[in-house]
Amino acid sequence: MPHQVLTANRLSDGVVVFLDANGRWCEHIAEARVAEEKADAEALTGAGEARGDEVVAPYLIDVALEAQGPKPLRYRERIRAFGPSIHPQFAK
Repeated sequence: MPHQVLTANRLSDGVVVFLDANGRWCEHIAEARVAEEKADAEALTGAGEARGDEVVAPYLIDVALEAQGPKPLRYRERIRAFGPSIHPQFAK
């Protein structure tokens, strides 16, 4: 199983967020809690659902662990995590 993090969009402003190790939604994927096994992923999903009143549609994404932190494997998720693909000045 690949490593995974839980992501969603915050209800108040639509910003992409990630669940951190303290069970809070954060804006930077580098702060996200990483699930390494299926049981971890299930616990992460449960923790996210418990805080579901703050976000819409939380779901797990596959990531690779790099020196800077988790990096989404899918291009779509990289755009969501790091900002627009064509305007570097707007990147997170």
